Amino acid sequence: MVYSMNAPQTQSQIEAVARLLAQAGQVVALTGAGISVESGIPAFRGSQGLWEKYDPMEFASIEAFIADPQRVWGMLLELDHLVRSARPNPAHEALARLERAGRLSGVVTQNIDGLHQAAGSRFVVEFHGSGRRLVCLSCGRQVRRGEVLMEVLPPRCPCGGVVKPDVVFFGEPIPEREAMTAFAMASSCQVMLVVGTSAVVAPASHLPVLAKQAGAKVVEINLEPTGLSRHVSDYVFHESASAVLPRLAQAVEDLLGGQD
Repeated sequence: MVYSMNAPQTQSQIEAVARLLAQAGQVVALTGAGISVESGIPAFRGSQGLWEKYDPMEFASIEAFIADPQRVWGMLLELDHLVRSARPNPAHEALARLERAGRLSGVVTQNIDGLHQAAGSRFVVEFHGSGRRLVCLSCGRQVRRGEVLMEVLPPRCPCGGVVKPDVVFFGEPIPEREAMTAFAMASSCQVMLVVGTSAVVAPASHLPVLAKQAGAKVVEINLEPTGLSRHVSDYVFHESASAVLPRLAQAVEDLLGGQD
């Protein structure tokens, strides 16, 4: 395991990881809330996290939503405003650059903000769903966020049922297709980038471990140490994703350019 803490060491590890990415047959990124903080969306955990303000069991469990959807929608609209006004930051854009260079097979994201797609990433597995869609709890109909009026809470489907964001609340299963795709990607990659996630919520937390067990190198980019840092990650950058990923993308592009 190699920690990157200061500028000279960071650059040497950037170059080492760039060589890995340039040579690997398949590279997968697992991203979490930390990658979107610099886009103005608060992380869920930590001193400034969303769960410091809202108890997740009172606002983010499916039981809480069913019991009092009007109350939960109050929190959801606050988050929705932040998500709808957010724009991709250099970290999102760097992952899209790596994909365009043929050095990133896809992104598995725990985020619901759609910023990877907005940055240009084409293969994105939305492990926890998407805030851009709503689903009716009665008839199962899916609608786009802009098609539903929010003047009266909770918003309702034409059938009369209550609608919720098409995201995975605590107590709900991960969509089967997304889960199968993500686990297949993790088990077949040679490098996994773990970016902006504490990797403590199952089943997403299993993905880096699965990749490691299958022989992949795990590259972690998180501001603070996580449970992965000491026992799973091969390279650890305790810096912001927007500071590391653009430099990494540039180093990969330089290597590939030198091979022409």
